[in-house]
Amino acid sequence: MKSKYLSLCIGATALLSLQGCDDLLDRDPQNKLTDKVVYNNYESIKAYAWQLYDAFPAYDQINSGSGNGDHDKLDATRTTVQLRRGMRDQIMWADFESDLMDQGNENGESSWIWQRYDIPTSAYDYNAPYKNIRAINSMLAGIETSAMSAQEKEHWKSVGYFFRAYNHASLLNRYGDIIYVNTLLTDNSPELYGKRIPRDQVAQNILNELIYARDNIGNYNDGECTLTQDAINAFISRFGLMEGTWRKYHGLGEANKYLEASVTASEELLPKYRLHPNYDEVFNSESLSGVDGIILYKKYVEQIFMHRLGTETRNDNAGEDLTKKAVDMYLMTDGQTRWTSPLFEGDRDIYAEFRNRDKRFYYTITPPYKVKKDPNDPKGYLPTGNPADEEYINLMKTLSDDSHKTLPSDQWTGTKTVIQPNLFLNKTQNWNHSGTGYRCWKFYNRLVIGKNNRDINDAPIFRIGEVMLNYAEAMYELGRFDQTVCDKTINKLRERGGIPALTIGNEPEDPTRDPEVSATLWEIRRERAIELMAEGFRFDDLRRWKKCGDYLKEQKLGMWIKKADYPKMPIQNGADEGYIALDGTPPGFPDHYYLQPIPTNELILNENLKQNPGWEKE
Repeated sequence: MKSKYLSLCIGATALLSLQGCDDLLDRDPQNKLTDKVVYNNYESIKAYAWQLYDAFPAYDQINSGSGNGDHDKLDATRTTVQLRRGMRDQIMWADFESDLMDQGNENGESSWIWQRYDIPTSAYDYNAPYKNIRAINSMLAGIETSAMSAQEKEHWKSVGYFFRAYNHASLLNRYGDIIYVNTLLTDNSPELYGKRIPRDQVAQNILNELIYARDNIGNYNDGECTLTQDAINAFISRFGLMEGTWRKYHGLGEANKYLEASVTASEELLPKYRLHPNYDEVFNSESLSGVDGIILYKKYVEQIFMHRLGTETRNDNAGEDLTKKAVDMYLMTDGQTRWTSPLFEGDRDIYAEFRNRDKRFYYTITPPYKVKKDPNDPKGYLPTGNPADEEYINLMKTLSDDSHKTLPSDQWTGTKTVIQPNLFLNKTQNWNHSGTGYRCWKFYNRLVIGKNNRDINDAPIFRIGEVMLNYAEAMYELGRFDQTVCDKTINKLRERGGIPALTIGNEPEDPTRDPEVSATLWEIRRERAIELMAEGFRFDDLRRWKKCGDYLKEQKLGMWIKKADYPKMPIQNGADEGYIALDGTPPGFPDHYYLQPIPTNELILNENLKQNPGWEKE
């Protein structure tokens, strides 16, 4: 662990050029930020603090320039870090570790699901938060000697406390007991070689710092994409639910304390924000400034600060698919499940399977269609003459526009994909293909055409849709979920999807419901899965509910096909027709996999560190 503190990488050049703040810092000497300058006044600390925002999960980052060489790899050596909810560098990819998404290729099995996770020598998930915490503690120490007013000091202390809590919460989520660092350490500090602190104490420290930050942050104009009291409440809403339910389902104490914190924070936010009426625009807008329901977002700027998440859904990769289980979770427009609704016409025909579904279904999974190439226009298309092939082309014209999700879908160059699904082992074209037949295009948009990996749509960090889900679930776990709560949370989300309201006591029949979960809680969890699909929450949700052992032993499946139509695609049980089965049946999920192993280098550097139980045998 000592190696984490040998240097402090501020990354000021990129941060200042991004925010237009290069005139805020006096350079003495040139290109070097001294403590005296950094902590001298409000504006210099504001410039320093921009680096802390890289801890937020957003869309992956590409700096200005050309090609993939500028993509900031998310590994242990990166100096400006970007923590993810999952283990990978795109939010969609984090959900591959869950039951609802699959890496749609022949070698895409999850190492977690298949018990193939190797203990790393070093880990970004472990190193990056401590690097952040080092920078935060340096700022907090410098504030004390700054010339700022007492109120300004309280403001920046609150910012520091929030980000310190946020980074410790990431470590707590992944590793359980951790070394908690709340002071600026030197290379000789004994804390570098300390023992892990029990989860109870760490969680309480995190909550205390978050509440302090919320109650003391000032109302200063630091910029539209900066921390506010509302953003802090949004994270308390998330953290309180995560910690409270982890404690409940993993047999720890004081679950209600954290659930109550989640409820209190959520109740502060729910009256202030309303849902943006278009689900797709929450994720695929060039600007989220002023968009309803957005509490905090990360801004991307053409040629300055870009990402590649949108291009990932419009390129040659086969890799981001929903599973059959995920597809079956989406309700029909009558509010019933696909198992019980008379509107469901079966899943042997992909056109039929997509009819009469939640609007979010069409914004998340590429709908099926077929067109012909236009011999006179390489980027155009012609209808096949079969009206059935145009059903969803016409539907998407009513749900979206040419800058977002009209069909036919196209490659990043603008060339049309002539058929969806485009199954990758029998693909018609080399792009926009799928392994399960349910290609995720939640982050697909056409704001940028002809430029590879140069996407500019802003990323929501905290939004009211998630807060509604946090509140509904926390209230249920506290025994206070009633129709009033349901109407201002679950039913608002369903209304946006075009789904009738849920009535408690009259939940839809679902033969796939987990018998250990009540019908009401099942619907709350269903709504969470659908609203947050492909955003990197699902694996953590299964972990906190302690449901990995039940749900991650199921075989991941895709759409129904016939071998004669797709001779190279594997079918469940080797049948001539049936559901696509790229993966086999997993072996199960051992209990020690609920926490990540401590990297071996950390154990070598600090003999007082002990490995998480169960991983010693690996």
